Amino acid sequence: MAFEGLSSRLQEITRKIRGKARITESDLKEMLREVKLALLEADVNYKIVKDFIGTIQEKALGQDVLKSLTPGQQVIKIVKDELAQLLRRNRK
Repeated sequence: MAFEGLSSRLQEITRKIRGKARITESDLKEMLREVKLALLEADVNYKIVKDFIGTIQEKALGQDVLKSLTPGQQVIKIVKDELAQLLRRNRK
């Protein structure tokens, strides 16, 4: 299933950046590459994936980590929020 692949990819990247105080551009780029690959493997339209990744990158780059979240968790939260919004938009 598409979301299982996305979930496992995000967990792997989260493990790699655990303990960092800020999300660097290279960390974000690596995470977004994995998200992009998972979505494309799930046959999501390339234009939708491109727009989705751009939105996440814009929101996540350089953000201070919330006190209760690690950098990886923060990016995953942004991805989750954007996926939910995308699905609501396409449901209409």
